[in-house]
Amino acid sequence: MKSLVTGGAGFIGSHIVDKLIDLGHDVVVIDDQSATAHEQFYFNDKATYHDISINNIHVVPLFQDVDYVFHLAAESRIQPALENPELAIETNVLGTCKILQHALDCGVKRVMYSSTSSAYGLANPTPSQEDMKKDCLNPYSITKTAGEDFCRMYTNLYGLETVTFRYFNVYGERQPVKGQYAPVVGLFQKQFIEGEPMTVVGDGLQSRDYTHVSDVVEANIKAMNAPEEAVGELFNIGTGTNYTVMDLVHMIGGSDADHTLLPERKGEARHTKADITKAKRILNWNPKVKLENWLNEF
Repeated sequence: MKSLVTGGAGFIGSHIVDKLIDLGHDVVVIDDQSATAHEQFYFNDKATYHDISINNIHVVPLFQDVDYVFHLAAESRIQPALENPELAIETNVLGTCKILQHALDCGVKRVMYSSTSSAYGLANPTPSQEDMKKDCLNPYSITKTAGEDFCRMYTNLYGLETVTFRYFNVYGERQPVKGQYAPVVGLFQKQFIEGEPMTVVGDGLQSRDYTHVSDVVEANIKAMNAPEEAVGELFNIGTGTNYTVMDLVHMIGGSDADHTLLPERKGEARHTKADITKAKRILNWNPKVKLENWLNEF
C-alpha cells in the first residue's frame, strides 16, 4: 500500500507516518514546515518528504499510485487564524479542496480528513454529537468545517471515499509547546519543568476533553480499513470525559499559587466533551489512554 500524509512532519501527522511505516506502507509526506508552534519537526527515515505547500501545483504528481490520503496540513490554531483569516481560508479551504481534487483525479481509494471539535461552539450542550448544528465562533472553525463540507460533497457528488474526524484537544509525545497559543497540556508541562507559572486563560474553569495522540492515530487507521458504512461520515474523536484547566494545573503538579491568569480569549467554547458512540459503533474504535495516567507518568 502507498499512503500520502499532508502535515506529516508535525505533531499528529508524524505519528500517523510512523504507524503507516510500521504497517508496511510506502509513505509520502507533504509538509512545508510552516507551523509556528513547533520547536522541531519529525521525520521517519523510511518515508519520503516534500517541503512544499499543499496549494502548490507541483504536489499533483505526488498523488500518483497513492491508495490512501491522510490530510492533516492546516492553519491549525484558533488565535492565529483570528489574526490572519485569509491565510486560514487559503490553507484550510482552498488547500483541502485541492487535496480532494488531486485524490479524485489520481484514483485514491480513500481520504481521511482531520477537522476540529471547535465546530460545536457555544450553542450546543455537551457531550457533543455529530448531528448537532455547527456553531463556528472563529475563522479556524469556519475554515475547517468548510473542509468537512467539501469532503461530504466529493463523496456524494464524485464518489471519492472520505472519512472526517473532529478531534478534541489532542495531546501527547511531540506536542507543540512553542508560543502562547500552543496546546495547553504541552505548554503547562514546559512551564512547570522550567519553574514558570502556568498561564491560565480566563478563570480556569473552562473544561476540555483531552485525547491522546495514539488514540487519534488508531482512529485514522481504523477509518482507512473501515467498511462502506463509514464513508462520507463524520466522527468525534475524544474520550467522553473532560477536565477544567485548573484540574490540569493540579494534575501536572502545580498548586493554586503556581499559575497566573491571562485575559479570556475571544472565539473559544466554554466546555467541550465528545459523544463517541458513533466512532465506537462504526469504526470499532475506543480510546485507550487516560489523561491522568499519562500525566502521572510525566
